[in-house]
Amino acid sequence: MKLLVFLLLPYLSLSEVGKDFNQCRRFFLNNVPPRFIPSLSSTAHICQCVWNESKQKMYVYATLYSTAWRIPIYSAYVFGSPNIGRCDAWYIEPQLDLGTTAEPCMSPKGRKSINNQAVNSDYDGSGYDKGHLYPVQHTNNHLSMLATSTLTNAAPQNSTFNQGAWKTHEGAVIKDLEGCDKAYLAYVVTGVVPDNIKINNRVTVSKYYWRATCCIKSNTFSGKGYYGPDNNNKVQPLSITDLQTQLATDYKVNNITIFPSLPPGHKRPATGGCN
Repeated sequence: MKLLVFLLLPYLSLSEVGKDFNQCRRFFLNNVPPRFIPSLSSTAHICQCVWNESKQKMYVYATLYSTAWRIPIYSAYVFGSPNIGRCDAWYIEPQLDLGTTAEPCMSPKGRKSINNQAVNSDYDGSGYDKGHLYPVQHTNNHLSMLATSTLTNAAPQNSTFNQGAWKTHEGAVIKDLEGCDKAYLAYVVTGVVPDNIKINNRVTVSKYYWRATCCIKSNTFSGKGYYGPDNNNKVQPLSITDLQTQLATDYKVNNITIFPSLPPGHKRPATGGCN
């Protein structure tokens, strides 16, 4: 199986960069992305996808990427579990620098002439991990696992926190979302609030990570928010309303809606909201 992983990697990973998420809206609740864009960040919408074994394009998740910070602002995905293992072969997205004329496939990790995104060498000797936004733990198939290992889905994260409290949190989210109604999807948005620190004078370090989840439990929409590290280097749970308030302050925007409300006349047999 490990041999198969490495043989497939060079030509399976693909993503598309554009001005919207029209090709991958299904990874958002109600097909509507979060309503906010940090005012000081140049952004790119990335529909992360892969070629499957039948050579058909399969979208896996969506990422709003900051070319100014050279880290993702958030990645949105539909929760899956259990995962099937891990392979850390990191890639970049050539379209972020070369435009849509470039091949949409993720390029190997060795490339260095990049302006709008991070590369592997930025992390060398930095003391920071490449912290996944869409984590391997929340994937449930081989192709989704491969697609998470792109630098457009990672930001510099304190290694102790990444491998400790945040990893434990990701496992706890699995247990929580496995309790959702199986007839419906569980939606997750994970993001990064930037700090004033950069590695290699290029890539902005994460001040903290945040996550919001939304699914249906007992015929009612149930949402939870998290962020970390807090002042005690732990993951802090909070309501999505409180998370949105905190994010609006830290991103310096007027307001944020992570999961827009259900539209009038929606036929899902559920009440409440993820806020």
